Amino acid sequence: MREPHHVQSLERGLAVIRAFDARRPELTLSEVARICDLTRAAARRFLLTLADLGYVRTDGRLFSLTPRVLELGYAYLSSLSLPDVAAPHLERLVSQVHESSSLSILDGDDIVYVARVPTSRIMAVSINLGTRFPAYATSMGRVLLAALPPADLETYLDRVQPARLTAKTIVSATALRAELSLVRAQGYALVDQELEEGLRAIAAPIHDRAGVVHGAVNVSVHAARATVDVMRRRLLPPLLAATSAIDADLRINGHHAARA
Repeated sequence: MREPHHVQSLERGLAVIRAFDARRPELTLSEVARICDLTRAAARRFLLTLADLGYVRTDGRLFSLTPRVLELGYAYLSSLSLPDVAAPHLERLVSQVHESSSLSILDGDDIVYVARVPTSRIMAVSINLGTRFPAYATSMGRVLLAALPPADLETYLDRVQPARLTAKTIVSATALRAELSLVRAQGYALVDQELEEGLRAIAAPIHDRAGVVHGAVNVSVHAARATVDVMRRRLLPPLLAATSAIDADLRINGHHAARA
């Protein structure tokens, strides 16, 4: 049941924007209607209104988003303190290990990238600020899930049905619960080709002034360049040093990572 304040037209308008993604950058009116479960007439009204506002363009048949949509996300990202504080540490970490590093936060059931320093592209899907991945299959996601209050974690495990993204993806709730317990105990997560074949990543948490985990930093590598043991020996120490330095800066600067 919706709350009395709920504005359904706003919900539907946002759903139309979210219908477009990397796999579907252009959509027909019928496709938008189907994806958003709208009538063609309603989908047309939303699309044309978004076009009037400058968020959508059309050639008469196909619709696509315009760069103006970035303003919606930039307003959020530009208000964050955590990425600003973390950025120099990510750059220093990447210069040390010569591998890509990213910072993510948990948003619903996904992680969202809020800072990134790449080296070479090692994933089939390009990663940008705002890119989302399912938390259960990523090193940063597991760090963030492991830090959830027990009741929130159980709610997540009951709600989410992991998809087998690769042959190695953990899809059992029991196995995932055990893995998150290990992550919590050891203070970092290492994921071996569960999100994408050939990709390994190791992540550690970022804490706010109160010691609460609000973000995670990872280092990602191509599996051909580093075994799991090499990642623990060569990448984990500088990663932990970087996250400790970010934690210290957040305390010194008086920032609350919770703003992220």
